[in-house]
Amino acid sequence: MLRIADISYAVEGRPLFEGASAVIPAGHKVGLVGRNGAGKTTLFRLIRGELALESGEIELPRGARIGGVEQEAPGTEASLIDTVLAADTERAALLAEAAQAGDPARIAEIQTRLADIGAWSAEARAATILRGLGFAQEELTMPCSAFSGGWRMRVALAGVLLAEPDLLLLDEPTNYLDLEGALWLEAHVARYPHTVVIISHDRALLNRAVSGILHLEDRKLSYWPGPYDQFARLRAERRANAAAAARRQEERRAHLQSFVDRFRAKATKARQAQSRLKMLERMETIRVPEDDARTVFGFAEPEELAPPIVTLEEAAAGYDGRVVLGRLNLRIDQDDRIALLGRNGEGKTTLARLIAGRMAPVAGQVRRSGRLRIGFFAQHQVDDLHPEETPLHHLRRALPEEEPQRLRARLAGFGLLEAQAMTEVGRLSGGQKARLALLLATIGAPHLLILDEPTNHLDIESREALIEALGAYGGAVILISHDMHLLSLVADRLWLVRGGRVTPWEDDLDAYRAMLLAGDGAAEGAGAGAGGRPAGRGRGAPRAAGREERARSRERVAALVAEVRRCEERLEKLTVMRETVTRKLGDPALYEGGGGAAGEWSRKDAEIALAITRAEELWLEAQERLEAAQAAGD
Repeated sequence: MLRIADISYAVEGRPLFEGASAVIPAGHKVGLVGRNGAGKTTLFRLIRGELALESGEIELPRGARIGGVEQEAPGTEASLIDTVLAADTERAALLAEAAQAGDPARIAEIQTRLADIGAWSAEARAATILRGLGFAQEELTMPCSAFSGGWRMRVALAGVLLAEPDLLLLDEPTNYLDLEGALWLEAHVARYPHTVVIISHDRALLNRAVSGILHLEDRKLSYWPGPYDQFARLRAERRANAAAAARRQEERRAHLQSFVDRFRAKATKARQAQSRLKMLERMETIRVPEDDARTVFGFAEPEELAPPIVTLEEAAAGYDGRVVLGRLNLRIDQDDRIALLGRNGEGKTTLARLIAGRMAPVAGQVRRSGRLRIGFFAQHQVDDLHPEETPLHHLRRALPEEEPQRLRARLAGFGLLEAQAMTEVGRLSGGQKARLALLLATIGAPHLLILDEPTNHLDIESREALIEALGAYGGAVILISHDMHLLSLVADRLWLVRGGRVTPWEDDLDAYRAMLLAGDGAAEGAGAGAGGRPAGRGRGAPRAAGREERARSRERVAALVAEVRRCEERLEKLTVMRETVTRKLGDPALYEGGGGAAGEWSRKDAEIALAITRAEELWLEAQERLEAAQAAGD
């Protein structure tokens, strides 16, 4: 059991935790969520003892082992398999001691402990973990130095999973995994034998792999049993109830204060006025949590082009004379929403680059509409931003003729307000950098938007905003992502990149997920289209009925999102009206010269109160319908 008791901690005078407490039962899988900068990673460092608490305590069972992925990935000449095995330090120490031990009793103890921790099956388990994270069998004996930083981070993750610490702390582990690796990790975390706390913005992982949500908000911790969607629904209900209670209290407070103000000076009413004044002093204010700042994306709308906008005819792509993808017969129209599926290294990014015109075909033809504009977002573009420049400087370079106010408006359309617009990129959060890179990729109102892992640095609110923006976008979209929630709500066509070919996946994402978890052998005939058929509209496309249903589902979600917004706007207007009436009713001058005017304002107040109650009911109903539609799309 992990017990966090009344902890406080501040960074540079800014408090991150004030009297925060939580208890995580042994063996539970918990998702740690909260706004960017709230202190989630800091909490991990406090648990590991890397930082000293100002007050409070964090307790774990005596001798409990804590594990997590180190910031620096291994880059030595040791092989992948040896690096992962070495990460199990207890096994390595026992094997080293066994080679030197001479005491028969100690040798027996060592051998018993080695058997208890499965030391003799460790190599097989390490190989299984590495393959699950995307490494090929022949790569397991290659040195770590032969792989890029992202792949070495997978090796570090494999090492901690093999060691199986009693408390496993994972900080955004899917950021350096592809869809297949993320699905494998999701299943592995769900069956992990000990306690796991995972910082993640991957909604699918938080719904399927964890049994509870630890929410960090307003310097406090709260534990919610159940998956993320249940947490989000219950939290919304609690906020709505708190808001309603706060409004009722404010009305009561205004009524009492009005009585005190009117009758405090009258001898016959002084005692009653004093009594109500004491009631006001004793009244504990009901506090409503502050609303999260809403993240938005505003994609410029392109003009419509005649279909198709891109066709590939017997095209092939490759590098240095080696063909990676061949016999490509594809068609893309402006209303397409396509997700590229396939294991890492099969050629998804190569296909995206070929379609975008960032590489020439080695055979065949790629035809594009003459007026076609393509926007391309890739993971590395976030790292390619200039850290010493502001977002405004980046935008001014891209649009040198545009007025500064218009540039600021474009930044605001991607959630980068004035403070962020004038902050050096190097000081921005990962999510803010990703939004800037997305803005730069879409600045020319592209007809085709290609997104390669766009959500890696985005929090849950930003991901939902991206889904909403893509649903309203008038151009074609090609997605490469490990975010199943994003793919399920945006894509209505699935292309499987496998074995040097691109074929339609004629089933849905759940079937693809099941196939991956079942193993490679399940792929034969599971949902991939025939090998020689083009993955274009009509021939080789996913079943029309399934595609149309997914499109209708996306439209329903977009309509419900708009309905929720309208309800929120209506509720906000009514609340402003109620505040105006309340101020009027609190004005003593209203009651002078007879009560006619006061009665009229009181009737208005009652009418608005009824309208607010109904508006809240409509908002809750719309919110429930939206959540049900989103859950049905998962």
